[in-house]
Amino acid sequence: MKRRSLLTVASAATVMTLGGVGYAAHKRGRNPYYRGPVSDHFDGLRFFLPDQATDKSLPDVLRWQAKRAREAWPNSFPSPFPADHPPERVEGLRITLIGHASYLVQVAGRNILIDPVFAKRASPVRFAGPKRFNPPGIAFADLPPIDAVLITHNHYDHLDGPAVARIWQAHQPLIVAPLGNDAILRGYDDTMHVETRDWGESVDVGGGLQIHLTPANHWSARGVRDRRMALWCAFVITSPRGVHYHVGDTGFGDGALFRDIRARFGPPRLATLPIGAYEPRWFMRPQHMDPAEAVQAFRLLGAEQALGHHWGTFQLTDEGVERPAEALNAALGAAGLPPERFLALRPGQVWQA
Repeated sequence: MKRRSLLTVASAATVMTLGGVGYAAHKRGRNPYYRGPVSDHFDGLRFFLPDQATDKSLPDVLRWQAKRAREAWPNSFPSPFPADHPPERVEGLRITLIGHASYLVQVAGRNILIDPVFAKRASPVRFAGPKRFNPPGIAFADLPPIDAVLITHNHYDHLDGPAVARIWQAHQPLIVAPLGNDAILRGYDDTMHVETRDWGESVDVGGGLQIHLTPANHWSARGVRDRRMALWCAFVITSPRGVHYHVGDTGFGDGALFRDIRARFGPPRLATLPIGAYEPRWFMRPQHMDPAEAVQAFRLLGAEQALGHHWGTFQLTDEGVERPAEALNAALGAAGLPPERFLALRPGQVWQA
């Protein structure tokens, strides 16, 4: 029992950071974030994706932690790209990886941040949890005027509350998030205005841009008692520059998510897809794609271009720091696709069209 307690404490920060790693330590009868009607993906207390794999249990978490075969990362993993100094506005499409799953999207004269994380640790506490192995690819002070912030879900490697509050105070952007996440964000600044939407709903950000919320094979939690009490999503950005499909975290599932995106919006001009935090597969598969599955998703989408994220900044799982990029190149080769069609981005790296 003592060993179990130690393992649980040691992994607590990671448990609350990672999708697919949370567990139901306690039952809870009231949702602190959202109250709304029952639907095909909300049972009155928790959100769910029909046919999605069930949550991992505490014994699953302990089994993973006790038998970890984690490959060591170096003390730091600096990006080969210098920190970006983005222009104030771009009429085309310009994408910069800030790090992990954080992007600056500059499109058709609008500046959009997705899941901005500037913290030194992706964790509910400052002294423990996954640390940052490279600085942000854009310094906070070098951000251009921000028109919108998109939050895919509330795990700590995607929702950095202090950073979003700081962005709100500096730029007063439109903040778009799935249902229930407004309550979490206002806990960091009660003046913050957040537009929440359900799957299948949209927000107009002006300039011909629409933000559409779509499902993902994932889940949510800020602690061990609130799993799936706030909604999670992927985003589709439609603009005069085409369709951009962004996934923060998802499992591949049966591929239906990606076929549905193509059927609804057509083949995207750009897909930004996660390629890391996937080992061990027995544990991570329902919520995190591996690079081979990301290539399958890219092909199902019929996207012109893909960019890979969710790797190389925070050590969340067991694979080595460079394994996602290596596996991505191998999967592209096996599929007969040129490597430039799907790039594993590093912080500060820019892609533009």
